[in-house]
Amino acid sequence: MQEIETMTIGEKLGIALKAFELLDAGDNEGYIRTMKTAPLPPHLAKAAKDTIGVDFLTNGGWNLSEAEATFGSDWLTR
Repeated sequence: MQEIETMTIGEKLGIALKAFELLDAGDNEGYIRTMKTAPLPPHLAKAAKDTIGVDFLTNGGWNLSEAEATFGSDWLTR
């Protein structure tokens, strides 16, 4: 199954740069919060679902847009 991107590489890079600025400033929570706004790659989301569980993904604040685009909107419940 082909992974579908919902954000451009440039947009993802912009998020990462902003997150690393926060990390450099000592704001670890801001770094994590910002990194979670970038879509979690579908293969990582699936691995997390299979090994850690659905609750980790649904309660963790992750951007799952690319996993939903790749696997379908009901992928977490099947």
